[in-house]
Parts: sequence; C-alpha cells; structure tokens
Amino acid sequence: MKRIINAISVFAALCAIATIASGCDRKAGENTKEASETTIASGSIVYFDLDRVLEEYDMANDLRSVVETKAQSITEEVNRRGSKLERDIKTFQDKINKGLLVSSVAQAQQEKLQQDQVNFQNYAGQKQQEIAEEQQVMMNQIADAIKTFIDKYNEEKGYAMIIASQGSILPAPVVTGDASLDITDDILAGLNAEYVKTKKSE
Repeated sequence: MKRIINAISVFAALCAIATIASGCDRKAGENTKEASETTIASGSIVYFDLDRVLEEYDMANDLRSVVETKAQSITEEVNRRGSKLERDIKTFQDKINKGLLVSSVAQAQQEKLQQDQVNFQNYAGQKQQEIAEEQQVMMNQIADAIKTFIDKYNEEKGYAMIIASQGSILPAPVVTGDASLDITDDILAGLNAEYVKTKKSE
C-alpha cells in the first residue's frame, strides 16, 4: 500500500516539476540575447530554443501552475485516505494480537479491510490517471498555442523552415548554428504579446 501512495506522490511530484521545461535549471534570462540587427532573408531556415520558450512563455507558466495546484490537492487527498487505511489496518492487527475479537467479528473486519484496500487502490489509480490527463491536456494546449502562433508568424516572415531546438547539453536537431538565425526572442515576444491580448479579451 505504501508503494501505491509513494507512486502517486512521485507521479504528482513529477507533474509539479517543469516536465515540459527541461532547461529550468538555467538562470532566467541567461540565454537571452539582444535582438539581432540583421534581417533574416525570406526563405531562410531558422530555429528557436523550445526549452526557453516553454520556460519563459507566460501561458505555459500559468497552465503549469494550475496543474501543479491540482496535482498537489489530489496527492494530499490520496495520502490522507491511504494514511487512514493504514491506521485502520494497524488497529485491526493490534486487536487481533491482543485477542480482543471473536473469530466471526475478526473475519468480517478483515474482509471489510480487504475491500477497503481494493477500493483505495482503484481510487489511487483513478487519481493518477486524472493527473496524467491534466498534464497531457496542458501540454496539448501549449503545443497548439505555439504551433498556431508560429504558423501565423511565418505567413509574414516567409521562412523556408522553422526548426525547434531542444536540450542544453547537446541541442537537437540544431547542435550549432548562426546566432543570427535564432528567432527565440522574437517567438517569445510574439507569444507573450498574443497571450496578454487573449487574457484581456477573456
């Protein structure tokens, strides 16, 4: 049973971590750069740092905060129910050890505790699924917002290709590139401006 509770706690903790922002150990703004004065020609292949976008995109941070709060609330409730079940089992074992229950009552209580255990396992599994769904919906919303913005953004810019680069140790697929082709700052500025407009309209 402790394994189940721990599994939920670990899963919720993983959700609470910036799963979608693998570069969160970097200092905020560490990789920001002055907007390039060089105009990138239409038809160029450009790239942006997806880790930075996920870390500094206001909508991503707001949604992540909501999911973290839900995950924490779910974890607390699962832990509370798990602790109560553990106490009930311990109390029952103490009574058995002291010979305080007749066999018929002991059997009835044991069956009830076994059913409680099954119910708790089902409940914990359901809540784990809820957290996973919340996480997936959040990631889908962020991905959709970024993709929608970049499609619109590229209608104006006319780049041949926009590549998303990820990873701080050895970024992929862009291991290295001309810094003037890095449009991360432009993407972030546009995404955050778009998000502010969306929030105001709501």
